[in-house]
Amino acid sequence: MDKVISSNRKARHDYHIEETFEAGIVLTGTEVKSVRGTRVNLKDSYAKVEGGEIFLYNMHISPYEQGNRFNHDPLRIRKLLMRKIEIGRLAGKIKTKGFALVPLKIYLKRGLVKIELGLARGKKLYDKRRDIAERDSKREMERAFRDKQKEG
Repeated sequence: MDKVISSNRKARHDYHIEETFEAGIVLTGTEVKSVRGTRVNLKDSYAKVEGGEIFLYNMHISPYEQGNRFNHDPLRIRKLLMRKIEIGRLAGKIKTKGFALVPLKIYLKRGLVKIELGLARGKKLYDKRRDIAERDSKREMERAFRDKQKEG
């Protein structure tokens, strides 16, 4: 069973997620302890393919309290671990079709820290408004259904 540490809810609001991928992250010892303590923020982070490797930018991992001089830079660039074939395929899609790589969630899988990346295309303002309207109408229907159940 996977334990979700942090999720990027803003990404699903700002982007259409076409496909998801799982990747490992290269972390230092104190970073792993901070991640296990759920001190991670994915809000403005993104991934780039550079030289056949994937790197994650702007993911904030808070310094570990007991880390003293061994602590890390909270916003350092982190390398992601994926198979070369997958990286090549991702690089091709990003270059040709205007996609972006956005981290969706970070979680523990069998004791290892993993990240879920989404191949995403940006939403327009009217798409966001439509999603909000759909969510509100769905909520209203569920509320009406619940009220009807209570009456009958």
